Amino acid sequence: RGVKVAKNLMNLRTLQVQSFDPDPVRVWADRFITDRRAGGAAPGTILFYTEKLTKFSQFCENINIERIDQVTPDVIRAFLQWLEDRGHNPGGRHGAYRTVRVFLRWLWDELDLTIPNPIRKVKAPKVAIDPIDPVSPEAVKALLETCDIHTMVGARDRAIILFLLDTGVRMSEALAIDLLDIDLGLGAVLIRVGKGRKPRNVYFGKTTRRALRLYLKFRGMQPGPLWMNANGDRLAKWGFANIFRRRAALAGIEPPSPHDFRRAFALAMLRAGVDVLSLQKLMGHSSLQVLQRYVKQTDLDGQRAHEKGSPVENM
Repeated sequence: RGVKVAKNLMNLRTLQVQSFDPDPVRVWADRFITDRRAGGAAPGTILFYTEKLTKFSQFCENINIERIDQVTPDVIRAFLQWLEDRGHNPGGRHGAYRTVRVFLRWLWDELDLTIPNPIRKVKAPKVAIDPIDPVSPEAVKALLETCDIHTMVGARDRAIILFLLDTGVRMSEALAIDLLDIDLGLGAVLIRVGKGRKPRNVYFGKTTRRALRLYLKFRGMQPGPLWMNANGDRLAKWGFANIFRRRAALAGIEPPSPHDFRRAFALAMLRAGVDVLSLQKLMGHSSLQVLQRYVKQTDLDGQRAHEKGSPVENM
């Protein structure tokens, strides 16, 4: 019992001598963003952290939290509830939790703090792993049928549709590809700056190769961006997304998003028996956690598989 009392006294002294910078939460949040920028974080990551920490700083100011040492587990829980009350979905709240966790861990390391980090006692909000809808094969065929391969735009759009479906790359990754990143002989492409600035190789088959070669007859073989607009400039994000809206209108279907092709790629690979570690590498995921949504989707194939392979029915 005496040892326990002594430990409690030591912990109390640690709390008393532990020094905090008096700057408010928002100032530390700005310093954290500066550190991420200096560390080479991707622009999308910087934007994500900035949006979430702006909300966290705003909440702290609303409840008169002036210093970082006033942030307790209850404050973080109240912040998550505040987001829910304002209509933020579970995914958004989970993103806010992850951002605050990274921020506080950085801060504790930055200040060499020895007292417990309050985020350790706060559980992450649960996010339901719902099945996600990819672009359907029927929709892909309908989009392709609208592409006139005798024109530059038609050949380009057809190549883009097949390329996205065959590689599973993100839209931002596809837009950043240069001609020199493509190896038509091997059917490979180097993604130089993936999510988290990690490069990787992805691959495409014979049909996509033929579509790319046809498009390159119009584009030419000069170095530069792979996907060009009619003016010879790199295709912009809005122009890329507009391809699917325009083609969908011609086909008389709902327009899929570029990310729907990435989902279709993942599900097709899983259903074809590709192991999750190889798929994780191809898609550029840092962990298997993101793939759980795709694996959940394949669970829906269970009934069909049982009907096909039931030992009793086939006996």
